[in-house]
Amino acid sequence: MSSSITSKKYFGLEIPYLDFLQLEPVLCENDRAITRLRMRNELLNSRGHIHGGALMSILDFTLSAAGRANDPLGIGMATIDMHTSCIEPAMTDLTIEARCIRRGASIAFCEGEILDTSGKLIAKASAAFKVLKVKA
Repeated sequence: MSSSITSKKYFGLEIPYLDFLQLEPVLCENDRAITRLRMRNELLNSRGHIHGGALMSILDFTLSAAGRANDPLGIGMATIDMHTSCIEPAMTDLTIEARCIRRGASIAFCEGEILDTSGKLIAKASAAFKVLKVKA
């Protein structure tokens, strides 16, 4: 993790919901973001897989982190639209990898995926975010 963004837990931000999910920040730089999620009982659905809502939440955050990776403390992101495809059930710890494919003055477009411990694709998403200037 870049030293300029270690002042708070999630790439410079305090996010209580991510504390609840126990999402682990790994990397946020060069239009990329990586996070990890450990499988635990509180995240499971009735079939014993990580709940789709949890998958969508971790994708939303990680994609938005990629969108602000060039200035993690100077800009924020608000989700405009997100399309998610769940491909396989999530039954292990997960790695979420995202990249910003285009950022304009007001809109950022990002994409990413969730991989299980064997590297199998669990879900993928693309999203558009409103770029917000952070007030000092």
